[in-house]
Amino acid sequence: MRLVDSHAHLQSPQFADDLAEVLAAAEVAGVDRILVPGWDEASSRRALQLATAFPRIVVAAGVHPHQAAETDDAAWERTAALVAEPAVVAVGETGLDYDRRFSPVEDQLANLRRNLALALATGKPAILHCRSAAGSRDAHDALLAELRAAGLGGPAARAAFGDRPPAILHSVSGPVDYVAAALELGCAVSISGLAFRKGEEATAESVRLVPADRLLVETDAPYLSPPGAPRRRNEPAWARVMAAWAAERRGDDPEELGARLVANFDRIFAAADG
Repeated sequence: MRLVDSHAHLQSPQFADDLAEVLAAAEVAGVDRILVPGWDEASSRRALQLATAFPRIVVAAGVHPHQAAETDDAAWERTAALVAEPAVVAVGETGLDYDRRFSPVEDQLANLRRNLALALATGKPAILHCRSAAGSRDAHDALLAELRAAGLGGPAARAAFGDRPPAILHSVSGPVDYVAAALELGCAVSISGLAFRKGEEATAESVRLVPADRLLVETDAPYLSPPGAPRRRNEPAWARVMAAWAAERRGDDPEELGARLVANFDRIFAAADG
């Protein structure tokens, strides 16, 4: 079965000692493509270094909502400049996190807006993190409002992306109607091990809504280990668990879904031609 991992933080310290072995294990598991997203300037630069050393890796560069308050204008400009690199195929990871709120909401919103503007300016899709406060959907509703305000679903996004998704709901979580609304705006959806956690049951319904050409799977390594994977560190090889879960929920043939995931990765991240 051919696979992708559309979101793995392989520049994290957890992989400093054995990344080559981790990538070899992923290859054995069938993982053909891996996207390594940054969360700030330094992590985006480290991701680019990995792409130089390992040809199956492509990169996203951007600023996560947790780092929004500590990223000044100069750091943002340097991070944004990285998006011009050929190995960078997406903008992010960005988004909103109203659960932990490591950055104030206004800083998060300002950060999201400039990441979305960069995605539209470059035709490289935005990787979107979204977490609401417990028992709430505040971040999810705010994110949808920002996507609409930025022009997703409208002529600006169509001009920049054609029929490609302008954004990806990374490690999707939240109400089914939120996912449906994002799909109406043209977004793609990526499923992670978060789907197995208590309280995330809506993802099983959401995954059935996603058009076949806008579905991805991911590990969010080193986080969100699915059942069977070591809790201490998730790895790209475990993308096979997510693909099998998605195939079962959708009633898809696993081999056909795997091939579709690779095709989706190459189309959504148009510069990824590995």
